[in-house]
Amino acid sequence: MIQVGSFVHPKRVPQMADTDEIFAHFAKSGKGKDSVLSALVLNEKGLERGLACGVDMFCMGVSASETHSKKNTGMSVSNATERIIAMAKKTIDAGKKVQVSVQSAFGCSYEGRIDKENVLKIVKRFLDADLKLISLADTAGYADPSRVENLFGEVLALSSQLECACHFHDTYGLGLANVYAAYKTGVKYFESAFAGLGGCPFTAISSGNVCSEDMIHMFSKMGVKEEIEIDKIISVAKEAEKFFERSLPGIIHKTGLKPEVAE
Repeated sequence: MIQVGSFVHPKRVPQMADTDEIFAHFAKSGKGKDSVLSALVLNEKGLERGLACGVDMFCMGVSASETHSKKNTGMSVSNATERIIAMAKKTIDAGKKVQVSVQSAFGCSYEGRIDKENVLKIVKRFLDADLKLISLADTAGYADPSRVENLFGEVLALSSQLECACHFHDTYGLGLANVYAAYKTGVKYFESAFAGLGGCPFTAISSGNVCSEDMIHMFSKMGVKEEIEIDKIISVAKEAEKFFERSLPGIIHKTGLKPEVAE
């Protein structure tokens, strides 16, 4: 699954203003037969735009932080939860895939540590609405491996039908460690960005997502998902550095892959 962009207000997030055009490009030029193109939506208007563009999968979420929720969506947590659930049901009725998330699940740069009960309450609301693909997002980079294992463990214990995704930012250098902790707990899907790009503009300290090529390299060394062609992603990361004319986060696109030495 590849997240192409976000259907958000172009004046608030101008970087995503041309998401409609990008989806139109792939609708015209085609895509790989097994490719799933997703988009982030935060409100009904964004969902309408995405449905009109032929998005395959919609990702939508609710922040567990009242402050972040109001800065990010202009809504309270309670109001956002009700609206996201209604949007998710509409998405499913339209024959599309949907993933719902709890943002700022591990902490918020405005409020600090988030009570796990706030997260579990939102997850239970999703499950009651029969939404079973759920992501926990570390929007501000507050997670650590111990908290990741504990919180995902409690979430996964809520339902045997639940599938979990994780979304980590590398704000304080723990991104890959948190990915590994989530993997050990039973999380199935891992969100990342080539060259470690990304970051929520509505947090006090914004930093990039876990770096795709670093994460893929780690899993490959563990014997997991070795079939992914990491060289192609490294090439994309290098092209991004040239485009932005600056060094980008991430390690493997700078060092290259570790040479294999015969034993």
